[in-house]
Amino acid sequence: MNVDMIIQNVSEDGRTDISFTSPKTDLVRAKRAAEEVVAELEARTWSVDESVAKISLVGAGMKTHPGVAAQMFSTLAEAGVNIDMISTSSIRISCVIEGDKVGIAVRALHTSFGLDSEAVVAEFSPGCGEEV
Repeated sequence: MNVDMIIQNVSEDGRTDISFTSPKTDLVRAKRAAEEVVAELEARTWSVDESVAKISLVGAGMKTHPGVAAQMFSTLAEAGVNIDMISTSSIRISCVIEGDKVGIAVRALHTSFGLDSEAVVAEFSPGCGEEV
């Protein structure tokens, strides 16, 4: 099973929440693994949300250009796209969003970062739950 993004959060009552993304092709195995871990840890609950998608900005230039994350987040906010999860590294910013907002998000980000010329083509399938 391929896990693309994993985030841990401690809630107000001291419990730990763990969220992760995986390709839809691994969904059956991910559910099986989650069931086993939940049972072993005697966790309270777990759920799957198949209506989300992950979008990412990737590039080595992010290390030397401050403000890329802020620009991404403000662009998505202005486009009415809510961010459910964020994961960053020195060369990648990934956000989990509503799957039906992928097209809006990609177009807004392309415009914001000057990538919407005819030379740049985005291929995506809204609601596919996969990285764009």
